Amino acid sequence: MQAGTLQPELALLNASLIPDISPVLAAAHKALVSNSRDSLTTRTIHSELVYNYSASKHISESLKRCGIGNDTTYILVARFRASTEDIEAVRKLIKGKEIDLDELESQANKPHILKHYKIPAPELEISSLADAVICRIASRDAL
Repeated sequence: MQAGTLQPELALLNASLIPDISPVLAAAHKALVSNSRDSLTTRTIHSELVYNYSASKHISESLKRCGIGNDTTYILVARFRASTEDIEAVRKLIKGKEIDLDELESQANKPHILKHYKIPAPELEISSLADAVICRIASRDAL
């Protein structure tokens, strides 16, 4: 993904950092807005999605933390404007079991998410983990 050579072009996220699909949608919205304004921070809209999902403003660190590595076993694949052919190509590219998005919460590494996004315990008394992550995604560029 970092080299921009995946075909079809994809966003590959470490799904253990995803408490539900809402934060991914917030990051995707930011990527679409940046793309429409010709102001991507990264090379492609798909790497922009991974970058926007991260709590870091450093591109390479964001792609390493929220993207996938050699030891990643749980991934979320995202593609803007995916065709049927794209979906089939992804199924051939990735060896593993496809699961429903409803399983994200049960598979999330909550301690890792709390540490990555610096979410204090009292915050979770008034909001959900997904809402706390969305807040950080939405406000990162303003801080």
